[in-house]
Amino acid sequence: MGRIVLYVIVAALIIALIVKFFYLLVAGALGYWAYKQFKKNQAKGSKQTLTYILGAFAGLFLIFFLGSLPSEPANQTEPIAVVDMQEDSVSKSETISETTDVIATSKNSDSKEIQTQEPQNKNNRLSATLIEVTDGDTLKVKVEGKEEKVRLLLVDTPETVHPEKEEQPFGKDASNFVKKQVAKGNMELELDVSERDKYGRLLAYVWIDNKMLNEQLLEYGLARVAYIYPPNTKYVDQFEEIQKQARAQAKGIWSIENYVQDNGFVEPKLEVKEPVVVTQAPSVEEHAEVKEEPVVTNVYYKNCDAVRAAGADPIYAGEPGYSRKLDRDGDGIGCER
Repeated sequence: MGRIVLYVIVAALIIALIVKFFYLLVAGALGYWAYKQFKKNQAKGSKQTLTYILGAFAGLFLIFFLGSLPSEPANQTEPIAVVDMQEDSVSKSETISETTDVIATSKNSDSKEIQTQEPQNKNNRLSATLIEVTDGDTLKVKVEGKEEKVRLLLVDTPETVHPEKEEQPFGKDASNFVKKQVAKGNMELELDVSERDKYGRLLAYVWIDNKMLNEQLLEYGLARVAYIYPPNTKYVDQFEEIQKQARAQAKGIWSIENYVQDNGFVEPKLEVKEPVVVTQAPSVEEHAEVKEEPVVTNVYYKNCDAVRAAGADPIYAGEPGYSRKLDRDGDGIGCER
């Protein structure tokens, strides 16, 4: 019984080889026949007409065999699209521009891999290791053994290292917050459709232990929703909802009146009212008004050193210039000694 099974297996293998290499076997048989005919006719001195015919058929079947071999389809990629995107800050060695060209790198429809050969995992995220926190919305990381600059998508924090701007209120707070968060756990970068800006920086949503850093900056009032440029709009709706809540609670950047503008952050200027000028001696009732000192409105203190320099310490809730930034323990009294 075992021998019969063996014969069946051998016969099946032979049939499979014959089917797979049918054209090659026929070409070989015809070629061998042509060779033998050639020798025979040569010995007799006969014409080689049959030999030529057999050789032609052998070559034809060889071509059929070669044509039946599978060929690998070439990878096809979509054309590269160019999108204009406005950016806020670059390093001193980079040219500052109001608009930034973002190159949208297409993804292969089969492999779902970015064409710059940066592999993505099943969650569409890249594992990264922090090198440096440049600013509240800019990082340096290592991805797949390569150093990369990363710009957080859809958010904008006040400046701390801009080559043409001074440090802005809450800029250092945003930077320190990012440093604290990225030290908590594993970092992953989630890319949107457009992968890089013209400076070569990766545009990403940054995840720390499955918490998105972009969202946290908005939640604590340390960033505004900005630079909304399709196709990178995956989370824009939920970002705007988070910003709406932070603004309603006057958190961080929203605690300074008119500080957040559509084009960025504008520090409030001190507005001084001119003293009242009279042309005749005031009455008793008017005396206090005439001697009234110039009134300063929209007062802003950068820190407690500025409060003390102005002689306004301690500063109480409701007084000009008071903000939660100056009142760390939240008891309504800022810059206590």
